Amino acid sequence: MVSTLFLHGAIRSLESETAVHEAMLVEDGRIVALGSEGELRGIAPAGTETVELDGGVVLPGFHDAHFHIGNLARELEAPDLRGAASLGETLDRLRAWADAHPGDGWVLGGRWDRNLWPAGEMPTRQALDALFGSRPVSLPSVDGHAVWANTAGLRVAGIDAGTPDPVGGRIEREPGSQEPTGLLLEAAGDDIRDRSEAALVGELHRLLARAQQTLLACGITQITNFEGEDVRAGLERLRADGCLAIRVHVGVAMGDLDLAIAEGRRTGRGDDWLTDGPVKLFSDGALGSHTAHLHEDFAGEPGNHGIEVIPFDELCELVERAVSHGIAVATHAIGDRANTLVLDAYERHRELTAAAGLTNRVEHAQHLRWQDVPRFAELGVVASQQPIHCTSDFPLSVELLGDRDIAHYPWRSLLDSGALVAFGSDAPVEPANPLYGVHAAVTRQNREGMPPGGREPEQRIALLDALRAFTEGGARAAGLADRVGRLAPGLLADFVVLDRDIFAVEPHEIPDLTVRTTVVGGRVVYRAD
Repeated sequence: MVSTLFLHGAIRSLESETAVHEAMLVEDGRIVALGSEGELRGIAPAGTETVELDGGVVLPGFHDAHFHIGNLARELEAPDLRGAASLGETLDRLRAWADAHPGDGWVLGGRWDRNLWPAGEMPTRQALDALFGSRPVSLPSVDGHAVWANTAGLRVAGIDAGTPDPVGGRIEREPGSQEPTGLLLEAAGDDIRDRSEAALVGELHRLLARAQQTLLACGITQITNFEGEDVRAGLERLRADGCLAIRVHVGVAMGDLDLAIAEGRRTGRGDDWLTDGPVKLFSDGALGSHTAHLHEDFAGEPGNHGIEVIPFDELCELVERAVSHGIAVATHAIGDRANTLVLDAYERHRELTAAAGLTNRVEHAQHLRWQDVPRFAELGVVASQQPIHCTSDFPLSVELLGDRDIAHYPWRSLLDSGALVAFGSDAPVEPANPLYGVHAAVTRQNREGMPPGGREPEQRIALLDALRAFTEGGARAAGLADRVGRLAPGLLADFVVLDRDIFAVEPHEIPDLTVRTTVVGGRVVYRAD
């Protein structure tokens, strides 16, 4: 038996704002007791190790309820185009990266954002051809819902003037012709994305090991991850090698649903490190790519109300197929029309889902009709949201959606209705640091303090609620609240030590707090230098 006594910190269990303990006793990776130093020394077995917390403030380990660790891993060595304010700046960064990384293999990554570029500037295959020639290129947009490819990349993916638009996607064409511009929206980019990512399979194990260190440095001890079988295999290899230091609720890609069913996977099954998660479906696209599915057209774009990535009847069939085989469903829905359709699909199979003991989820749930807000609680559907999207989308979301009377990022209203809200980051779309998300949730402002007073400040939530959504909320959404998500006897000893008390600082200071130590299963897995 391994016994450890953690001492001399302010241990916040999040039962309430005032629930603070000075010591924690852990045996074999699980919490035995919380209390005073004297009490716990009195029950600690002989040989118990003592770990000093040196006045740090302890919180439950953060559970990021919507993550893409494979993408984060792949992009560690990819070009970084975030924040580039023009096409010219973007190409300059790519040129510098190409000079430093010669070769003939796939170029992937980037996270470019054309919404930051001057009006009229668009990504084209010719611009990439001039830099990379015959070297294939596949660059996802910042939201991941568009791919910018060069001619060589398009050729590898078999996309040319004669290629029709796939269901749920669109190949952008050059004016007056059917020639692809190199911009692929939604499902149109799936094949080239898969091909480019496959080129890094041999490196994925090494890159995942690096990526998990980024998470631990942020105090993240568990993620619900949404990616393909290559990432699942990489995580399983890390575990087999004894190198996995974070817990992962492993989602299933839609294209792998039949495989998951054939292998007998069931949501919630697994061990303390890897558990089977829900299947990930897509109802629509994203705001930045102008493909979120809306009840009304985008402001200033007559006829464009987004893309219905999976037609409703097919969505219903997939929900039925998954839950009937014991696999919960998590469906991406950003636009208000997409959210309505997903809730309709879940309602159609509500009894089947309940009989299977499953909980379905909506990923993002960003823009809702007011009449759809109470349906989450009524149907027992998790609202899996990313607070930082609210502030990073400002003012773009205002420009694209206008003044229509719908609920934007309505965390407060969802919580008040009784819905289960789980917070995450959507990393690497957004930074992984959960403190950024906590700050966004309680202020509705970005880290520069904009907009003044916060966007729709009536939707701000209390700090305690925000922290619970980033800890217990993710655990409950994954069906793992009996193992993780809180600091209580019998639960796994996963926690983070901050340098200052998050309840004592001003809200604008929250993003500046730093993680001193991260502990998973009672073992210190990260210490700040």
